[in-house]
Amino acid sequence: MAGWRRVAGATAVLAAVLIAGGASCTSPAGGQIQQGVLRTVSVVTDYIVARVSAQSASERPMPSLAGAVEWLNSEPLSRESLRGKVVLVDFWTYECINCLHTLPYVNQWAKKYARDGLVVIGVHSPEYAEEKIPANVRQQVRRLGIGYPVAIDSDYRIWHAFDNQFWPAHYLIDAKGQVRYSHFGEGAYAEQERVIQALLEEAKGTEPAGNPG
Repeated sequence: MAGWRRVAGATAVLAAVLIAGGASCTSPAGGQIQQGVLRTVSVVTDYIVARVSAQSASERPMPSLAGAVEWLNSEPLSRESLRGKVVLVDFWTYECINCLHTLPYVNQWAKKYARDGLVVIGVHSPEYAEEKIPANVRQQVRRLGIGYPVAIDSDYRIWHAFDNQFWPAHYLIDAKGQVRYSHFGEGAYAEQERVIQALLEEAKGTEPAGNPG
């Protein structure tokens, strides 16, 4: 596939970009890159949308989650069913060492913020043939202690919907269904957690008020 890249988070930083006004929040377009060419290159690219109204053209609606060959730890989820929740979508594959380095943080966030309304979804998009086999993915999910929902994306339907090009890749979606932040590669864990906290706090203001007692 074109544009596939494994990325780690130290050597080359393409900078964090604060998006305001009419700037775009979509992932950068990738060229026709041979699979594995950039495996040894460390790249981190962050796109942050901060304090942008829901009506702003700067925000990108959450792409579809349709097309997974199987869901683990959950019934199939959709962007419609997730409205009102803050969502972290983690693109990973079990033979990617950079992905494995991020998993303890993703697991921690899933457990720590579940009661506050965070839903973590692992999208397993394979690189190698053996990673396309659902039984292998199920085995690795159990071995790695992943308890949050995992979409087995062996046909790359979700990968393409997000226009994703990296392992690992994190996308944070707000309670209104807008992609507000993306991070590619390892690192920036404190920053990612701050964005999670900010979006959860923001979501409290979007909840309908209860009936007065």
